Amino acid sequence: MTGYLLDTHVLLWWISDDDRLGKQTREIIGNGKNAIFISAATTWEISIKRSLGKIQAPENMDVIVDEERFIRLPISLAHGDMAGSLPILHRDPFDRMLVAQAIFENLILITCDTQIMAYKVRTMKSDQ
Repeated sequence: MTGYLLDTHVLLWWISDDDRLGKQTREIIGNGKNAIFISAATTWEISIKRSLGKIQAPENMDVIVDEERFIRLPISLAHGDMAGSLPILHRDPFDRMLVAQAIFENLILITCDTQIMAYKVRTMKSDQ
């Protein structure tokens, strides 16, 4: 079983059935044989941006993650240490945490963010 970590945009696009997700990405996320992880950093970022009026997103992300049968990925101290020690290729702390978690947990990070792809982390472009 392959494990994938969805970045924030990918999660929001999945739940809104957005056309920006490519066919292969949709197949991977929808295939019950793949382990799809959602980081606590992602739901944290969504709630902050929603409260600031920067995005429109459901308030019940916890329920949605369960309904989609995604796997919750908490933030550990080891994840925090790794995120802090990454080179400063990306200034967004949420994205840096996702990179650290993907590396530490040996997951493929599905993203549209080219800055994330500059790290030594396995990624997949979300428009595939």
